[in-house]
Amino acid sequence: MVMGATMHHRFLLYFCPILNRCPSGRSVSSLQKLEQAVRAEVEAKNYVKIPDLLISLESCQNSNPFSFFSSFPQNLQVQIVDEMLQSFIPIRPRSKPKLAYSYLLSYTLQSSHPFPFALAVLQRTLRSGCLPVPQTHVLLSSAWLDRRCLSHSVANILLQMQSIGYTPDCGTCNYLLSSLCAVDQLVEAVKVLRGMGGAGCIPDSNSYGTVIGAMCRVRKTTEAQDLMKQMVVQYGLSPRQGTLVKLLAALRANREIWKAVEMIKFLEEEGNSVGFESYELVIEGCLEKREYVLAAKVAMGMTERGFIPYIRVRQKIIEGLASIDEWKIACAVRQRFVALKS
Repeated sequence: MVMGATMHHRFLLYFCPILNRCPSGRSVSSLQKLEQAVRAEVEAKNYVKIPDLLISLESCQNSNPFSFFSSFPQNLQVQIVDEMLQSFIPIRPRSKPKLAYSYLLSYTLQSSHPFPFALAVLQRTLRSGCLPVPQTHVLLSSAWLDRRCLSHSVANILLQMQSIGYTPDCGTCNYLLSSLCAVDQLVEAVKVLRGMGGAGCIPDSNSYGTVIGAMCRVRKTTEAQDLMKQMVVQYGLSPRQGTLVKLLAALRANREIWKAVEMIKFLEEEGNSVGFESYELVIEGCLEKREYVLAAKVAMGMTERGFIPYIRVRQKIIEGLASIDEWKIACAVRQRFVALKS
């Protein structure tokens, strides 16, 4: 956990110039004017006017128009943010409060007590159809790891949302997972994946797909395979074809082609479909390692699903079998290809 804390602080140092950059020509007076206008609407509880203010008045990334919240007691901050979020729900188009959500999320995540109300802001942002700015991944990961360093469990942090009238959901957890993966906090991402169910958030295909994809990116294939099997066996989920392709590609890159073949077999036995791209990828991996008999077996299984390899791959399989005197298998495979084409 100490290593995780060190890593995420490095990421913050890297991104600080991005977060603090302010375009030239933005006067201090205009920023003060914006904050004063926002504060006036907050004090009058005219929250629905805030999105228009943020759009119409000149602003700067270096200044958060909600920074005056820091002068309020914590319980009042939570009340105001909740009222503001609720007032934004009827606004159309739903993306209109995007800037307001962004500033609120930035403020809450950098406050002294970011949870649970930062998660509430994140949830409302996502439900409005808006995506937080990319830097949110760094801020969210940093705040999350700081809280986890205090020995709070995953479920405990998520369930704190209930204390302010919100319920943790899978969408919020999935964004947290993507944030942790974005800053290479894969060990913590796995802990969140396994702990979110304790808060009533059952992982879905996106949850597993995010973490598996990140594992494959750094070729942690053993962990990725374990997660793939867990999602299928424990939760009855079907992996997305894109997720499966990433796993098989990582296994191929690691020259673990037998494990790739076993994964396809496992998924088929569990009733999951395997797409053409996955079969083709594994066959090419077999050919690279000169596992011609294995390539033939995968190709035969592929044809049973109505797929036929590309002609170049078919030729390589036949030629490879012939080169090792597996004429009987070569003839059977050739006949199968001819029958399927006809």
